[in-house]
Amino acid sequence: MLQIENLQKTFGGLRAIADVSAAIAQGEFVGIIGPNGAGKTTLLNLVTGYLQPTEGSISFEGHRIHGFPPYKICRLGVGRTFQVVRPFAEMTVEDNVVIGALFGDGRRVSVSQARGLAREPLELAGLWDKRRLLAGALTIGDKKKLELARALAVRPKLLLLDEVMGGLVHEDVQELVTVLQRIHAAGLTVVMIEHVIEAILELTQRVIVLNFGKVLFEGTTRAAVEHPAVIESYLGRPLDLN
Repeated sequence: MLQIENLQKTFGGLRAIADVSAAIAQGEFVGIIGPNGAGKTTLLNLVTGYLQPTEGSISFEGHRIHGFPPYKICRLGVGRTFQVVRPFAEMTVEDNVVIGALFGDGRRVSVSQARGLAREPLELAGLWDKRRLLAGALTIGDKKKLELARALAVRPKLLLLDEVMGGLVHEDVQELVTVLQRIHAAGLTVVMIEHVIEAILELTQRVIVLNFGKVLFEGTTRAAVEHPAVIESYLGRPLDLN
C-alpha cells in the first residue's frame, strides 16, 4: 500500500531523515517508535505532503505521491492526526468532524450527508454525547479523541497517528486501544507513532524503530523491545513482558 524508498530530508546542514526505506502492506497495524528527535513526525510529514523530500520516493497504492500537496494526498486516502491538536475551538465537536467528512476522499457530499457520515467517527472516539459542546471547552484527552474522529471522518484507507495517546490518562488510553482495535479489525490500515509502549505492544504487529533519522530496527514488536540497540537508544531498560 505505502512504499518509501531511500527517503532523505535535510534542513540546512541537519539530516532529519537519512536513507529510510519501508513498506506498509494493506491491513497492517505498524508502530513507529524511537527517541525524541529521531525523525518520526518528519517522516509522517513527508508522507502526507507537509514536507517535501530532499531525495527518495514515496508511493501510495502504486502511484508516486511525493511532491503532491497535503489535500491531494488526503483525498487519495491517507488520513492523519497531529501531535499538537488544533481543533476549531469556536465550533462544536460535531461540526469539527463534519468538516472532515465534507473534505473527505473527494466525493461531493452535502452538509446533511456529512453530518450523517460524522456520526460513526464520533461514536468510535467516544464523543457522541459531547457533540454539542464547543471544541475549545474539551479536556486535552477529549481533544485527542476529536483529532482521531476528524481523521476518521475523511474516510481514509491508511490512517497515520502521531502520538494520539499523548497526554491521556490510563483509562482514556485503554479506551482508545479498544477503538483502534475495532477500526483495524474493520479493515483500516494503521501506522502509529507512539511513546506509550504498552499500547504499541497491544496494538501493533510490527514496528519500525528510528534513531537519528535512520532505521535502527524493523521487525515484530516483541523482538524490537527485546533488541539491545533499541533498549539502549530508546527504552533505557528491558521491559517486563510477562
